[in-house]
Amino acid sequence: MLVVMHAHATEEQVRAVCERIESLGYKALPVPGAGRTAVCITGNKSVVDVGSLESMSGVAECIPVSKPYKLVSRDVKEENTVVRIPTPLGDVAFGDTTLAIVGGPCAIETREQAFAVAKGVKAAGARLFRGGAYKPRTSPYSFQGLGEPGLQILAAVRDEFGLGIVTEAIDNESLDLVEKYADVIQIGARNMQNFSLLKRAGRSKKPVLLKRGMSATLDEFLMAAEYVMSEGNYNVILCERGVRTFSDFTRNTLDLSIIPAVQKRSHLPIVVDPSHGTGKRHKVLPLSRAAVAVGADGLLVEVHHDPDRALSDGMQSILPEEFAQLIVEAREIAAVLHRTVN
Repeated sequence: MLVVMHAHATEEQVRAVCERIESLGYKALPVPGAGRTAVCITGNKSVVDVGSLESMSGVAECIPVSKPYKLVSRDVKEENTVVRIPTPLGDVAFGDTTLAIVGGPCAIETREQAFAVAKGVKAAGARLFRGGAYKPRTSPYSFQGLGEPGLQILAAVRDEFGLGIVTEAIDNESLDLVEKYADVIQIGARNMQNFSLLKRAGRSKKPVLLKRGMSATLDEFLMAAEYVMSEGNYNVILCERGVRTFSDFTRNTLDLSIIPAVQKRSHLPIVVDPSHGTGKRHKVLPLSRAAVAVGADGLLVEVHHDPDRALSDGMQSILPEEFAQLIVEAREIAAVLHRTVN
């Protein structure tokens, strides 16, 4: 159920509606919009008696929501959500008319490696740096990341280059540390349905970048975002990173058709990871161009100064000069869609 407030409704009226909803034993989640505030009712096991709500001051109407996800849906918020990431170089926005680009290595290996890549990422014009301190790997014998020392290197990258930091948390314990060091908390594909981790991310004050699971449907993807938002964190960025199919010429199949599908159903921004989506270095630039053309709100790209010696995913990491070329091409394509590169 959705309680839609009048455009001129006051904060006191919204608060009164929330208190009435909670007195009925439900959970009230107000979602401010550009022209109105909507209050989403969750926790109800049956139809809500809307009579006492519709008569309250400031209430315009009560609307049943049939979709399993409510806060994520455009029913609750018609305009796009814009998630802003503050960095020393200026804010980076996801979801407006700009295109946000994030670059960096799959894993943080050493301070020297991170600084070498960060130098190229900044020179290319990006303001956000990605890099994993925790790496959930298929094999227990593969490089698992540096842990907190890796996070400390990422913090040093921010201090030295002014880049905002995007990095993954793999469990509740690591999220506590990621929250301390990073600007954006990434939830990886393998954890898209780790519901306790999603709830913990929902209680964070930091924006969350949520990757689509390897075989997740659109509804499952949006429901994972609903878990985060239901805990109060509305700053969620979705990320398409490829799904498992029968194709054997790429690591995954990059599902670009999900971009307009998400944008029709949800107000949340969605970005594309062409690195994991292909697993092949020579495919990253072409699929990046396609992602921009189809309307993605940003790109998440793996960059390494010496990819042949990378400890993780070197085969899909592009060189800093290729990353610079990618941004030039992305800017040209974005202009056709009346967008600019942030």
